[in-house]
Parts: sequence; structure tokens; C-alpha cells
Amino acid sequence: MQHWLPRRSAWLFSAAAAASLIAGALPGALHAQGPTIALVVGGKGDPFYVTMQKGAQGEADKVGAELIVDGPAQFNPVQQTPIVDALIARKIDALLIAATDKQAMIEPLQRANDAGIPVISVDTFIGDGDYANGPVTFPLSYIGSDNVQGGQIGCQALIDAAGGSGKFYIQNVKPGISTTDQREQGCRQAIEATGGAGTLVGVDYNDDSAANSAQQTTAVLQRTPDLTGIFGANLFSAEGAAQAVKNANLSGTVRVANFDAPEQAIADLRAGAVDLVIAQKPADMGTTGVDYAVMAVSGDMTGIQKRVPTGYVVIDRDNVETPEAQAAIYKSQ
Repeated sequence: MQHWLPRRSAWLFSAAAAASLIAGALPGALHAQGPTIALVVGGKGDPFYVTMQKGAQGEADKVGAELIVDGPAQFNPVQQTPIVDALIARKIDALLIAATDKQAMIEPLQRANDAGIPVISVDTFIGDGDYANGPVTFPLSYIGSDNVQGGQIGCQALIDAAGGSGKFYIQNVKPGISTTDQREQGCRQAIEATGGAGTLVGVDYNDDSAANSAQQTTAVLQRTPDLTGIFGANLFSAEGAAQAVKNANLSGTVRVANFDAPEQAIADLRAGAVDLVIAQKPADMGTTGVDYAVMAVSGDMTGIQKRVPTGYVVIDRDNVETPEAQAAIYKSQ
């Protein structure tokens, strides 16, 4: 990657160089600073975002950028908005963000864009995610999984394991989150494609709480004793569902597909509480996000794509010990 100077810092550098010359100092003693890039995650401590931060930090170190990482305690736009506003006031050079709501975060991110800060979506999107032709086009790129496809993969695996039919249940977070909305959509599509052989018995929203998920799933198991499979739309959804299945002594009978691959999900997989783990590639999202931020700040837009799908690794008990699967597990720190 070429060496460069952030546009906002260029005038300051020139002024400092002139002052040094007047003072008799050598201008070569001055060094250009790399850009300041902020990564705003959806929730602190989430292994998915810890892994994304790891990828972003590694790339920031490689290209000489300063990386600031912040995020709300909960996946909530009311908590995320003031973080964005504080970063705008700090005059960062670029913003990578996993927006916590596809509508509520449009206005705060528009403020960042209006302040001259390039905005890049990682993991989640705003509007409909079509930054080329959709209602929201100011973000430079959306870097993340194809979540409809991910939902289809998870539920199709449950359907296939059950012989093509059965009763299925979706544990989700809350409406309005771009990624989990799409995963639910993909799961529904897979069930509908069975032509009635598979039925959806319900969808519950746990507000990103494994404890809520466990309570809701317990109630579903009680009223649907012949439940076939559960799709957990994120790691907390699946963690709570797996706990409820274990508590009911139904491990191996009621199959659970876990979207996201923290260490707990892999432990549940090995223990038989979870049957499938769908790993995203958050480190790749962070790495590409930093690269795109550097390009944007340097004025080079030629390599920036509006949509960058990052793919999946599907982990089950047959392949969990392979190098590819092990590399895909999210890091907790």
C-alpha cells in the first residue's frame, strides 16, 4: 500500500513544516501521521466483535493507522448514537460501524457523512443495504455476510437432518436489525420450500439475551413436544435455545442450528446440544473495512466495492477439529 497523508492533516503538516524551517529545524524531522479510523461495534465483549476488532487492529498496525474501538454495552441505537456523535466531534478520519438499527442509525451516520467522514458498514447495514441503488447511498460500502443465505443454510441443514419435514422454531433478537431480519427471512424461505412438509411453529425475540431465549424456548418445547429443530439467529439466541434443550433432556432429539461461532457454541456442538454452527468471518470484515477506510481517506475510491460478501464456514461434529473450522471460531479476547 502506498504511503500517503490524510487530507485533513495535510495543511497542518505544511504549517508545522514552515514553522520548523523558520526555527531552523530540519523538515525531515517531521513525519506524516496515519489516519484515525474508528470501529464502532454493536456490543462490547461480544466474541464476534472481538474477532472483528482483532482483524481490524492487525490491518491498522500493518498500514500505520490509528484504530479507535468503541461500542454500546447493549445492541441498541439509543446507546450507539452518542458514541457516533462523540467521534464526529473528535474529527476522526473514517468510521466503520455495525449499525444497531437499519433505520434509527441513518440520521446519526448522515451527520458523520455531512462532516466529511467516510462511513463504511461492517456486519450490519442501514436502509436496505443497497448502497448503489437503494434509499440510502452515502455509505461507501457494506462489508458483511449474505445473511439471507446464512439463514437458508442453517434451516436447510435442520430440514435435511430431519428427512425433509418437521416442526421448526426460530429464536431471534428483535425486529429492525438488518442481519438477523435477513437470517429469519432465509430460514422462512427454506421452510416454505418444503411445500408444507416443514412447518414454522413460531418466532420469538429475546432482545439479545440468552436468558430470555432459554425461557422462551422452554415454553415452546412444552407446547410443541414434537418440535424438530431450532434456528438461533445469533449467538445469544442459540445459546439460550441450546440450554433449554439440554434442560429438557432433548439434546440429539431437538436439533439446534447456531448462527455464529463463539467458543461456547463449539462447546455446545461437542456436547451434542448444538448440531450445526455457522461461522461468519468477522476478522475479514475488520481487515477489509480498514483497507477501505485508508483508500477513502487518501482519495482513492477505485478499489471500493459497494457490497463485499464475506462468506461462511459451516461447522459440525464431523469437521470441528479441522484447521479451517478451528480458524473460524471467534475469539473471546
